[in-house]
Amino acid sequence: MTRIGVEESLTDVKEALEEKGYDVVVLKNMEDAETCDCCCVTGQDQNVMGMTSDVPDASVIQVKGMTAEDVVREVEERISREQG
Repeated sequence: MTRIGVEESLTDVKEALEEKGYDVVVLKNMEDAETCDCCCVTGQDQNVMGMTSDVPDASVIQVKGMTAEDVVREVEERISREQG
């Protein structure tokens, strides 16, 4: 199952991804991010938790300005690209 990490403040994104059947993990530290296929962050900090440069195996999506539905679409696109 695809595991998606989301920042704690992104409750609407977390719920939308769970509705689509993804295994969603709330990101509290780098260890959480390392087990994820994709991470969704607010983008409020340019390098949130160091993830933009320290998680080479996961896609990092900065969700600033996106709706929960936009984020789900982006996650699905990235996951399908990586698998296909």
